[in-house]
Amino acid sequence: MSLNGKTIAFLVAPEGIEQVELTEPWKAVQDAGGTPKLVSTEEGQVQAFNHLDKADTFPVDATVHGSEQYDGLVLPGGVANPDFLRMQPDAVKFVKRFFDQGQPVAAICHAPWTLVEAGVLKGRTLTSWPSLQTDVRNAGAEWVDEEVVVDLTGPSPLVTSRKPDDLEAFNAKILEVFAG
Repeated sequence: MSLNGKTIAFLVAPEGIEQVELTEPWKAVQDAGGTPKLVSTEEGQVQAFNHLDKADTFPVDATVHGSEQYDGLVLPGGVANPDFLRMQPDAVKFVKRFFDQGQPVAAICHAPWTLVEAGVLKGRTLTSWPSLQTDVRNAGAEWVDEEVVVDLTGPSPLVTSRKPDDLEAFNAKILEVFAG
């Protein structure tokens, strides 16, 4: 899969990102020739975690307030990350814009919380960390317990996975979908 010439946004909160759910898809996009960009609600650095323990920090490339154009969106998990993002109207608008423009979106673990808030899941099929299944269903989607799900029924292709153990399958599918 080649992503040459494609720029993929990785939207994260200032703190609480599950590090491996950021770094592994990031590396997959880079290795496929794409350009990943770290987008957050604030400039500066973001703090990643390995579950509940602080891990590395990463520099922000752009904020949700910017006018940069992207070819796809990845939403890493971590409990605090999407919980923060769904309470930020500009972050929710940033996510919704990808769906309005028919661009591919990928979300792993707890990240579909942000999709619930954006109101983009009605009629879709997806997976997530199991504790989100009621929220996903209440948003009008079908929740399934699978390693990776690719839903092509809406205007935007949607790739979802449950947890870090699913990253290999998740990364393979995001490359396939982002490549078009």
